[in-house]
Amino acid sequence: MELPDWVPATMDVTKPSPARMYDYYLGGTHNFEVDRDAAERAIAAMPYTIQGARGNRDFLRRAVRLLVDSGIRQLLDLGSGIPTVGNVHEVAQRRDPTTRVVYVDIDPVAVAHSKAILRSNPLATVVQADMRDVDAVLGRREVRDLIDFSEPVGLIMASVLHFVPDSSRPAEIVAGYREAVPAGSHLILSHIGAEDPADRTGMLADFTAVYQNTTNPVVLRTRPQVEALFDGFDLLEPGVALVHQWRPDADQEVPAELPPGYGGVGIKG
Repeated sequence: MELPDWVPATMDVTKPSPARMYDYYLGGTHNFEVDRDAAERAIAAMPYTIQGARGNRDFLRRAVRLLVDSGIRQLLDLGSGIPTVGNVHEVAQRRDPTTRVVYVDIDPVAVAHSKAILRSNPLATVVQADMRDVDAVLGRREVRDLIDFSEPVGLIMASVLHFVPDSSRPAEIVAGYREAVPAGSHLILSHIGAEDPADRTGMLADFTAVYQNTTNPVVLRTRPQVEALFDGFDLLEPGVALVHQWRPDADQEVPAELPPGYGGVGIKG
């Protein structure tokens, strides 16, 4: 297979990547046939997958606007994914041009394209790292150059923790970043959910089965389990909600059948 020149030479393109599948859901072009095939199987299993992905992206934009309007001027986007229309730095800097943004992702395609987009933006950068390694991320020079940890920080974990298994202790990962930021910092978090993750039947089971053969299998968690990830943060209204129902814009269309994605914003007291 002849690969585009933007593909890093060391990247394995024989296995589907959730980041590239998500790019496909959002209408992007930075994905391969193996990703598109897997994405189509996920859509066949759960027909409102695209609505869910786009609803999550809209939730992220609304939450970022809220943070900037609340006075947050530095954002650390963990597991940021492949750049798409309405990136965090675009939304934030449209609100306040002085907002500083650091993206962190392990996927080489996401990092390569972020670098290209941010080349002329001195207030935004990208770091290739595993967000699960809190100390390594926080110790990176690029992070320290743009983020002042004596001032409130906006932590973003949008659609990333459902790729972190329980064995990697996701609550401890969140706590590690929480402990690194001062009072007044915010956390934006969204997560694919299920009322009963143990239920191995139905659409969600078929959907997660597709991801078992990708680089990062999906882990479903209940709303109370997602709420528990906000430990140490005070949840803003309406708490952890389906992403389409979290402070929707006045002109926003809410699907009749809501995809199972939860989101919320918390503030460290």
